[in-house]
Amino acid sequence: MMTPDAYIPQLYGRSKGHALRSNHQRLMAGLLPRVAMPDPEKGPVDLDALFPGTEKFALEVGFGGGEHLAWQAARNPKTGYIGAEPFLNGVAKLLQLIEKEGLSNVRVRHGDARPLTEALPSARFSRIFVLHPDPWPKKRHYKRRMISPWFFSQAARLLTPGGALRVASDIPDYVRWTLMHAQQAPQFDWTAERAADWRVRPDDWPQTRYEAKAMKEGRPPAYLEFRRQ
Repeated sequence: MMTPDAYIPQLYGRSKGHALRSNHQRLMAGLLPRVAMPDPEKGPVDLDALFPGTEKFALEVGFGGGEHLAWQAARNPKTGYIGAEPFLNGVAKLLQLIEKEGLSNVRVRHGDARPLTEALPSARFSRIFVLHPDPWPKKRHYKRRMISPWFFSQAARLLTPGGALRVASDIPDYVRWTLMHAQQAPQFDWTAERAADWRVRPDDWPQTRYEAKAMKEGRPPAYLEFRRQ
């Protein structure tokens, strides 16, 4: 059995795609500095300073185009949402949603989620989301997967008792991988009681463009939720 510190997933892969459009360039230059998370390398993150008067917090690791994060933030204005994403184009898309919907309860980490996760305070988060992470299908690349003993250990530290960790994947091997590591994390219980609990997306779990593409290509996702004991 791997221990939580057996390995810590590192950031791999592309950090940018096509050239940013002019509007996205404007948002990266003007809006991102106002909503960016503090540099985690400089010390622990003070959530109360970032979100004055806020009692609930949520974290999304790898938010893609930001549709899910923006949807959650718009419907839960009294919850502070933090999103981490290394892909430049995804960050620009989330910034566009923040501006369009006037979201004041979102903070963005453009970069690796690992140092941010380690800098966040313990037992303050009600939800953590990891939706369709890179599956790294080759066995020699398994150590790059975000879901890991290290991640479950961090999630257990960050979540309040009764808090939820949600993981989605349309890759069957990654679903098995996640459940295997969840079984080795005694702080968590898988909430599913019947097949529909992981086959049917809950009403408060909006579909992303990536998920729609996966389903169109014949890869139905699994929707996994684990409850912090």
